[in-house]
Amino acid sequence: MRLLMSAAFISFFAATLFPSALSAQPASPPSPSADALSKLSEDARGYSRLHSIVVAHQGEIIHEHHQGGPGVDAPANIKSLSKTVLAALVGAAIEEGIVESTDQSLVSLLGDRVPEAADPEVADITVSHLLSLQAGLERTSGQNYAGWVASPNWVADALSRPFVDRPGGRMLYSTGSSHLLSAALTDASGESTYALAQRLLAEPLNIAIPAWLQDPQGIYFGGNDMQLSPRALVEIGELYRNDGVVVDGSGNEQRVLPEGWVERSWEPRGTSRWTGDGYGYGWFITQLGGEEAYYGRGFGGQALFVVPERALTIVMTADPTPPSPGGLFQERLNAMVADLLTHD
Repeated sequence: MRLLMSAAFISFFAATLFPSALSAQPASPPSPSADALSKLSEDARGYSRLHSIVVAHQGEIIHEHHQGGPGVDAPANIKSLSKTVLAALVGAAIEEGIVESTDQSLVSLLGDRVPEAADPEVADITVSHLLSLQAGLERTSGQNYAGWVASPNWVADALSRPFVDRPGGRMLYSTGSSHLLSAALTDASGESTYALAQRLLAEPLNIAIPAWLQDPQGIYFGGNDMQLSPRALVEIGELYRNDGVVVDGSGNEQRVLPEGWVERSWEPRGTSRWTGDGYGYGWFITQLGGEEAYYGRGFGGQALFVVPERALTIVMTADPTPPSPGGLFQERLNAMVADLLTHD
């Protein structure tokens, strides 16, 4: 009893003389209203291409909308949103000690996969440059994509392309850069990228990551065509919202991503020429509804948003088959999130 009275007295004393001591605890951000979530679904019905929306607040799913395609708990092709998942896997590999750091050179990881015909400047490319799509090599995306994936060796083809900027220069959106990361993870670990994804992401997050496309050498496609459900993508977003830490049902914490990884990932390193948004390690950086927001995106309307100040993670999936509305559709998805953040 004496201890309880002492604690109560201390609490009263602190609140009386130092009221700011208790108020310093940040208030929990409010959940979006039922009206705002209802409007989100209503807006979604106006876009037949959109398949599903899942909204989580403080880690709890508070809203789901499904109107086509796979369900919210079924794997969907997330296209280039895979780059965001791959970036998380690279971070987990660094935490595991498989990769030294983002400053490690690509050639030190790839070894004899680097073709003799490659420009000597390839030696200057680091893991950081690949994560931020600043390798400097000619892009393998866009009009070069079909020729690249038709080549007999995707890694050699990507590394044999001419430099159009220096490593660390402007952002050049190129799936070849992401695929080089998958090859680097494979060679550094002695495991496939799929096996690493199971061990370092799927198991601690308790999600399913099915096998996906491999290149002619058996390297899992880095940065495209992964299959994750909307609910699984929520867990990827929550991993970042919680600074790379997963908490299990017993309250035990497990660090999956290195300390400071999320902050570095959400630091703008380049600028998208399509949106003007900043780009970090697999994430675009923008403002939506007056809030700092971070998102990954994929062809055809696949999107993962994290809005830390509102404790929100939002996933949207859509029809991934060509043709795609492209950037215009992504702008619509961004506008839907902004409206959710500002709707009373």
